[in-house]
Amino acid sequence: MKAGLVTFYHIHHYGALLQAAATERAVESLGWDCEIVDYYVNQDNALFRRPTGLGSAAHDAHTALHYGALSERYRRFEQFSRERLHISARHYRSWDELAAGAPPYDVLLSGSDQIWNPKIFPDGRFDPVFFGTFSQKRRIAYAPSFGIPVIPEGMQTELKGYLEGFSHLSARERQGCAIIADTAGREAAEVLDPTLLLTAEQWAAMANHPADYPAGGYILCYCISAPGALTPYVERLAAETGLPVVQLCGIRRRVHPKARQILDAGPAEFLSLFRNAAYVVTNSFHGTVFSVQFHRPFFTTVSPAELAAPERSRTASILGRLGLTDRVIGTGSTAALDASIDWERVEAALTAARGASFAYLSAALENRLYAPEKQTEQGAASVPRLADRSHCTGCTACAAGCPKNAIRMVRDRTGFDFPEVDLNQCVHCGRCTSICPLLHERGPAHLPAAFAAWNRDAAVRRDSTSGGAFTAIADYVLEGGGVVFGAALDGQQHLRHVACFRKEDLWRLRGAKYVQSDLSGVFREVKEALKTRPVLFTGTPCQVDGLYRYLGGRPENLTTCDLVCHGVPSPGVWEAEARAIEAKKRKQLANVRFRDKVEGWKNSHFTVAYTDGTVDSAPLFATGFGRAFGRALFLRQSCHCCQYTNLNRPGDFTLGDLWGLKPEEFAEQQHEGISLLLVNTPHGSYVFDKLALACRPFPVERAVAGNPRLAGPIAPAADRAAFFASYAVEPFAAVRRRFFKLPSLPVRAAGRLLSPEVKEKIRRKLKR
Repeated sequence: MKAGLVTFYHIHHYGALLQAAATERAVESLGWDCEIVDYYVNQDNALFRRPTGLGSAAHDAHTALHYGALSERYRRFEQFSRERLHISARHYRSWDELAAGAPPYDVLLSGSDQIWNPKIFPDGRFDPVFFGTFSQKRRIAYAPSFGIPVIPEGMQTELKGYLEGFSHLSARERQGCAIIADTAGREAAEVLDPTLLLTAEQWAAMANHPADYPAGGYILCYCISAPGALTPYVERLAAETGLPVVQLCGIRRRVHPKARQILDAGPAEFLSLFRNAAYVVTNSFHGTVFSVQFHRPFFTTVSPAELAAPERSRTASILGRLGLTDRVIGTGSTAALDASIDWERVEAALTAARGASFAYLSAALENRLYAPEKQTEQGAASVPRLADRSHCTGCTACAAGCPKNAIRMVRDRTGFDFPEVDLNQCVHCGRCTSICPLLHERGPAHLPAAFAAWNRDAAVRRDSTSGGAFTAIADYVLEGGGVVFGAALDGQQHLRHVACFRKEDLWRLRGAKYVQSDLSGVFREVKEALKTRPVLFTGTPCQVDGLYRYLGGRPENLTTCDLVCHGVPSPGVWEAEARAIEAKKRKQLANVRFRDKVEGWKNSHFTVAYTDGTVDSAPLFATGFGRAFGRALFLRQSCHCCQYTNLNRPGDFTLGDLWGLKPEEFAEQQHEGISLLLVNTPHGSYVFDKLALACRPFPVERAVAGNPRLAGPIAPAADRAAFFASYAVEPFAAVRRRFFKLPSLPVRAAGRLLSPEVKEKIRRKLKR
């Protein structure tokens, strides 16, 4: 019996050739002959490119400079293809040629790689060849990838038609299985990438280690895109181990000043370089795979989109199955540099996954029924279900609600707190799952009423970030014998929610604090206080929603204020910054105002007061910390997919700044500051009528226009992962120098002089 394999194999790409070789051998190990159908499109291996612009010219210049090594790489790729791949004698140039040629196969196998990604092909459409539509023979699929999170609009019906012709369907990633289920209504098996079907011994037999290559004991860096978050790991590993850095070049840029660049490696040399490495640092999926295959300690990165949605990531998918998610750089759970890997446990998981994938492939080839097993991350079955790390807001509802105190909030390597479950104490009651806000949809809400508001007390208003609306609400609750919970910095610059019982103490709660507050134990304090008195709780919308979930509803004597939130910065980063300020000034911080009105509401200053009575003040966005905050460098991951960035607010009130005012609007008030006040609930409306506030109705649509976080979450900074990678392994002084540096003086001057419209035009130009 003979299988015809349609896959990517022609391009000189390590992963493509190795997956093709692995698929052939896996099929042959099951007693079948296997042959690659010689068909490819838009795949050019020429050393020199047809000139199309500066990019191709630079490529050709680099090729000319390194012609000897790159031509040797070309030769080695061609040799590997000749010696290791079984390719059909006839080359087919089109679907029509394949249909007319009637290739002599008993079954057609759509193999691995992104063969089902329409964006790869010149016309942006699916190539029907890779669905085997040129033949009436039975069709099966092994580990194809769509490479995109969703199918483009208008192409679902086409895809459904292609998938209906398959007797057996599988995909390489969970997202691919989901696409198949959504499109064709069929369950697909999640199987291993073919390169994981072979053993390390089988790959070692294909390896070649030239005499001029380093013998072993080196840090191998393999990048297929800009190193980004890899850089500090390469640098720290080199510094701490003293090992040389070897760069297998997928990109031209040198990733370490002393890296030895290898440009001539073919697939066999690729295998050998991984096999002989002491450590591997990579942003390649197949770089990760062969680190696992050869049991090399490794660190890897994924794209920001994959960090935010791990279910879409093939790297996260396989590492989750193997219990190796802590090897992903830029997450709070990234392993320490010297952390060992339990390879015996990993190999056991890989062997089990390999067996399941072979079971699917065997059933597909023999046309037997196969029922895919549900795959879960190691240990997931025994751990209570909570929001995944990329969405967890750190609201503490789960920890507060646990009747056995089995959950505690633990600071990770990004400086944020996440819930950690003690399985020795957990009784699996499910309460944490039932109260987690992220695991339950919020109901619809009425459109809020919007107001421009300011406190009638001039002193309070001056001491507030915007118009002092919070203090008016707090005063009302305190006058009724209540207690106010809000965020305050302590002497160590740790931000924590505290209770205030007197108006004289409210100054601690006023003003913006650009750091996530510590809520440990606070929800329980609120619950206890509600038994005897009114309570005002103010915080970010996720904190307010978490409190309601913990309480199980909205008590009559509870009033809540949520904030128009830009996103919450890392407490660990802020506290490190506070220590850096103290070290530079050689004196201790007494108080910090992140947005001080020393020059008015619209010119926010970052002001620090020291214990010796001295004060420093500078425009917020002229400071390294302020600028980094403004561009969303160190916000919590969940902030970039926040479900509260809309007008469906959890609080009775929403507080923010009334940005976007025209100069003539409330002209007398703008210098002192004006609050945006949204009244969201009937209870909020009742309290609003009793407040000592100056208020004017304001169009909701303009409130949203001036506050984009009422319309959608903020995108992460491009170098967010790189920042947290550096933060995890480098001294903070080095992190600060690299990421908090201000633009040059000419750039800053232009920023002050240019209009927003001109700035936007420049941004669009630079993106092209």
